[in-house]
Amino acid sequence: MRSLTLHLNSLSMRVGTAPLCPYGQAGCHVLSLADLFDRVIQQSSRMHGISSDLHSEFEQYFFPSKNLIGKRKCHTYGILTPDDKENAQRLGREQLTEVILRLLEAWGNPLSQLYQSMSQEQNQDFNHYSTEKALEISDMVHDLRDGVAKMADKMKVLGVLGNTVGYISPESLVPSSAFSFYKRGDLNLMDHHDLLYCFRRDSNKVKNYLRILKCTILPGLDC
Repeated sequence: MRSLTLHLNSLSMRVGTAPLCPYGQAGCHVLSLADLFDRVIQQSSRMHGISSDLHSEFEQYFFPSKNLIGKRKCHTYGILTPDDKENAQRLGREQLTEVILRLLEAWGNPLSQLYQSMSQEQNQDFNHYSTEKALEISDMVHDLRDGVAKMADKMKVLGVLGNTVGYISPESLVPSSAFSFYKRGDLNLMDHHDLLYCFRRDSNKVKNYLRILKCTILPGLDC
């Protein structure tokens, strides 16, 4: 399913005939910072929901009687993330925004690889309803990353964030040995499972961090 409820990568959603724009260009409906937060939080919640469903469906189909619970070393292990709400709140706005962007950036290529690998599997019974979900979360992580980046740009314009938050390439934030694992192009069944497990975990972090960031910057709005 390629249709997405959020298109912040271009911020070209429309109300009537006026496009929504972040900075109030001529002829645009101005998006407030609260509006932008609501949109990325809604999208992150939906993305996490789909990833959780896909992970659960995968386990139930391929490993119905096996206990796969264990400590996995996800490829994003090198990104230092707060382990609870209190620690996330202690981070500065710039730092928490950077963590969110780092997590989203780190998943672009692995999710694309996951979709390509799953689409080539011969098990059509499972892929009939799973491949499109894999494609959807792959698209969504790119859109959400762009949306958060544009929201950060607006926060800079408003003086809420400093100018230190910026683009970071995947190779600079994930160990090369871990990243190359997903580039080699021959993912197996356990690779699929581990990717789904790790993305479910990281997408939950992104969802929670966005809510905490909103409450840090805009206290009193659904906090």
